[in-house]
Parts: sequence; structure tokens; C-alpha cells
Amino acid sequence: MGTLEDLRDGDRRLARRTIAWGPSWVRRFAPAVEEAAEHTKMWWAAAGVMAAVGGWRGRTAAAAGVTAMAVAQVLSNAVVKQAYERRRPPQEWVPAEDLQDRPDSSSFPSGHTAAAFAFAGAVVPMWPAAGGASGLSALMVAAERVHSGAHYPSDVAAGGVIGLAAAALVRAAPRLLWRRVL
Repeated sequence: MGTLEDLRDGDRRLARRTIAWGPSWVRRFAPAVEEAAEHTKMWWAAAGVMAAVGGWRGRTAAAAGVTAMAVAQVLSNAVVKQAYERRRPPQEWVPAEDLQDRPDSSSFPSGHTAAAFAFAGAVVPMWPAAGGASGLSALMVAAERVHSGAHYPSDVAAGGVIGLAAAALVRAAPRLLWRRVL
């Protein structure tokens, strides 16, 4: 039992330090990242660009990314968030300007991070350069979610795992369905 409590305490300490950390340019840049990730706008835009300029590979990567993102959103927001209720980091840890758009839903897991990692994880095998750019963006979203006080680091880590699992499921689905047909 002590190990679980130690992990929980470490998670809280890391969240508090991350929320308080940063030069002023980080606080100015973070809202732009949050806005781009809100309602998966960043990933829909990336999918549109990939489909428009990437030919067959771009369209395939975009379709896989959007599908994985949808699966991750269902798993994180409609399943896990409903099964596990967790309060967000305390408001007194968060600067006043970051409190205005704070969600009321369960903190665990981060749905933004799940969507970001799912999209990037599904795109990488099909178009590594686009997947790498998406992966960098996904890391920025994950860091912003903790830095803004919306999530604990463990929420973001769980979102990343759910996202990568959704990407793996989307990549494996055609083979699994094909085996089922034969």
C-alpha cells in the first residue's frame, strides 16, 4: 500500500512543480497549444493537409489517424473517465488566467493526450515524417495539459497509453478482420 501512496504523492508533487514552472514565454505559448488541441482541431487539420498533399499515402495515413483518434476518444472519454472519477489538480495550484477554461470532467485519463497519441501513433507507420511531426505535437499537448493544471502527469501518461493502444488496434484491425473472413 505504501508504494501506491508514494506514487500518488510523487504524481502530485510533479504536477505542482510543472504547473508552477516556466518562463513567461511558456505561459504565452501554452494557450495556443491548448486551443489547437481543443475538440481535436489540430488533428483534423493535419489529416486534411495530409490527405490534400500526400497522395494515396497521405489519405491512408489521415484516415488511420482520424480512426485511431476516434477510438481513443471513445475509450478515454466514454469508458475510462466514466469508470474512474478523479478530481483535477487543486485550483490554488493554478494561475488565475489558466482557470477560465478548466474542464469539470474527471481528470483521469487525459482525452486530449489520448487523441493526440492515437493520431500520431497511427500515422507514423504509414508516413514517418508526418507521424514524427504529429508525435512532437502530441508531446506538446501532453506537456500543456499538465502545465495548465488540467491534469496530473499520470492522467497524461494513461492518455498516451490509451492513444497508442487505439493506434495499434486500428493498425491491426484489417489483419484481424481478414483472418476472420478467411
